Amino acid sequence: MADMDAFRDAVTAWAAGASGDPARELAARLDVRTAVLLEGLSDAAAVEALAGARGRDLAAEGVCVLPMGGAMSVGRFAALVGPPGLDLRLTGLCDEAELGYYRRGLERAGAPGQGFFVCAADLEDELIRALGTTRVREIIRAEGDDRALHTFLRQPAQQGRAAPRQLRRFLGTKKGRKIHYGRVLVEALGPDDVPDPLDRLLAGL
Repeated sequence: MADMDAFRDAVTAWAAGASGDPARELAARLDVRTAVLLEGLSDAAAVEALAGARGRDLAAEGVCVLPMGGAMSVGRFAALVGPPGLDLRLTGLCDEAELGYYRRGLERAGAPGQGFFVCAADLEDELIRALGTTRVREIIRAEGDDRALHTFLRQPAQQGRAAPRQLRRFLGTKKGRKIHYGRVLVEALGPDDVPDPLDRLLAGL
């Protein structure tokens, strides 16, 4: 796991302008075969939590879960780790609103037709709908964030908003909260409740 973390860090540094040699060396030594391109750390936490729940060790399987720090980086990362660069198989998740951007970015990177799975709004929205708002609020209470949620819901901007939108917005109001709940919400899913994009992503790895 530590070695795959080092590879992930090397690719991230490469995308930021550093040398690609460390990433190339690690990719060969670790026999990395697949890169799962994800927008952020909360998506990565969810994917890794589901893999763990299914008894999968993605790093041992040669799969790198790679948060890109934003959807706009997809072309850059695809060019580095996809067919034009390390020639890894590419897959991942994207939001429906960004699907066209992903397609164009992958095409420009010389990696069209890769297997990305689309979330309606984002992965948090998929998880909230899968669990239901009542269950999500129970989880938030169990995690000790009930008071913070009540304070948030009293804000004027939240009045009149549908409960799923309120909860989705709440998860993004504090640094680290989306990452924490990316894992916690996935761990609360029953075997038949996993959102389709996440389920299909794991099944295809």
